[in-house]
Amino acid sequence: MKTCTVPTQFGDLILFEEDAHIVALDWGVAAREDSTEVLEEARRQLLAYDAGTLEAFDLPLLVKGSDFQREVCAEMSAIPFGETCTYGDIGKKLGAPAQAVGGACGGNPIPIIIPCHRVMGAKGLTGFSGAGGVETKVALLRHEGAGGFLL
Repeated sequence: MKTCTVPTQFGDLILFEEDAHIVALDWGVAAREDSTEVLEEARRQLLAYDAGTLEAFDLPLLVKGSDFQREVCAEMSAIPFGETCTYGDIGKKLGAPAQAVGGACGGNPIPIIIPCHRVMGAKGLTGFSGAGGVETKVALLRHEGAGGFLL
């Protein structure tokens, strides 16, 4: 697997590429810095998102996991920049319980690019599986102008 590090206001991010697809994003510094067309484009887009000049990612993604995991990731990817929805909203679309959707959101292998931070619980803000937990989720939502519900 090829990797690279992208420094952002949300922390250093590690991109993982396999077979010309982004397969994961994590927090930290990559053990090895690779350069491929896919990694360089993903880096460029993450930096543009971080700078506030990109609202939608356009990258080749490969979500490993169950069909349900891929369906939930597809629904999260359809949530527009600056907007939120609930686990229940996604559950209704997929005919699944909100708790199952929450589990799939927590297992999102490509956070930020697949915007699980835009998914809330029925009563508001919930956890976030990325580094920094809910504080990072709040930072991402504020960055997108979706943090008004926090005031």
